[in-house]
Amino acid sequence: MKCLSILAAILCFAAPLTAKSRLETLTLHSQLLNADKSCTVYLPDGYDCDTTRSYPILYLLHGASDTHTAWTEKGNMRQIADEAFAAGLAHPMVIVMPDASGEGENHTGLHMGYFDVPGWPYERFFFEEFMPQIESRYRILADKQHRAIAGLSMGGGGTAAYALRHPELFGSACSMSGLLDLFPSPRNYDNDFQRSVVENSPVAQLRAMTDQEVEQARTIRWWVDCGDDDFLWKSNVAFYTLMRERNIPVQYRMRDGGHTWRYWQQVLADILTFFSIGFDE
Repeated sequence: MKCLSILAAILCFAAPLTAKSRLETLTLHSQLLNADKSCTVYLPDGYDCDTTRSYPILYLLHGASDTHTAWTEKGNMRQIADEAFAAGLAHPMVIVMPDASGEGENHTGLHMGYFDVPGWPYERFFFEEFMPQIESRYRILADKQHRAIAGLSMGGGGTAAYALRHPELFGSACSMSGLLDLFPSPRNYDNDFQRSVVENSPVAQLRAMTDQEVEQARTIRWWVDCGDDDFLWKSNVAFYTLMRERNIPVQYRMRDGGHTWRYWQQVLADILTFFSIGFDE
């Protein structure tokens, strides 16, 4: 055992030359859903060496028709994070990518989405089971200041709704090309999902919030980003307008681009820095 400890110390001492981030897939059983749910977890370079260090956490949500693997397989998340942390543009953080995919070949069937629907209380699962298990399993700075949430499209809508409902939990939030209100055109998704989007519209939430709830929303550092060619641009502008009308500070970006992974990769690189500034405040 002593030899193994010495070897581990030598390997960690050599970390600047050899160490790398790593990804792992974690599967948890949910009593609420009566099902197993998987997630992808990004652990930054050095996580395994310094076991006394705890890290900020980012919950990174995928969009409709994808799974917890989308950000790593399509979004180049690992390389973007590795480069940002190595260059000192952002603080190393644990990034957790949960799964809100639906059933069926394209993952758009039954049980898709981040909200509660009949027989599938996903939002309760996220806050009552998923987050507590993640933050007890990994070395996390489990407080509001060091906890961020972000997501694209369907996940952008989930991000905004979750942060508005739970301002005590999140210090920063970013919606990318978010589904922030009703669909602009008919969709071929499961009816429960479409109903959940209407019932959990962040635009409608903002309109209905009391002055006290608005004050709590101001404790979050907000970033909203949507391309000028994105089919969801109008709901993003509506959300931004309401944020301004209700005097909730928000960083708003509309770049050249559409509803694409190329666009979201650009946003991710920027918000890792944005979140890190919040971790320092």
